[in-house]
Amino acid sequence: MTDGRSWQGNWKARLYERVRERGYDSLTTFAEARPTASLAALAEELGKDDVAGVQVLSGLLAEAEQRKQVTRFMRDVLVRLLSQSIPDGWPGVLDDANRFNVAKALGSWIAYTPETHQERARQVRTALLATPPPPGWRPLGPDDGLLRTLLPDDEA
Repeated sequence: MTDGRSWQGNWKARLYERVRERGYDSLTTFAEARPTASLAALAEELGKDDVAGVQVLSGLLAEAEQRKQVTRFMRDVLVRLLSQSIPDGWPGVLDDANRFNVAKALGSWIAYTPETHQERARQVRTALLATPPPPGWRPLGPDDGLLRTLLPDDEA
């Protein structure tokens, strides 16, 4: 947990300096090397006391927009949130506890999705709940086959 220091000074420069110190040329390549780590875990690795998960999210989105890979960014964030909320994979039964964990992941994901893609995110949520993945399904990265079916790349 940060105490506000993450917002002091030029946080974007600090974020990218930390990424380069670890041998990566972009925040995206840093994050891709840890495909199931939460945004908070990525932030902690970059600076326990002065980098916040929302800053990592912001940087990843900015890079995705520059590369015209927002859909891939969406899949990436969904993988991270599912790994955090349902670490043992998709539940076989959506009892109250499992329903809450799935809803938490999907709700956070929609909230983190850019406005331009929120309708698609809601459609994916609806599809996952209407036709659940097999029990134990646990995407390990943004190129997971089911996720690519639900959210195919469409950027040119």
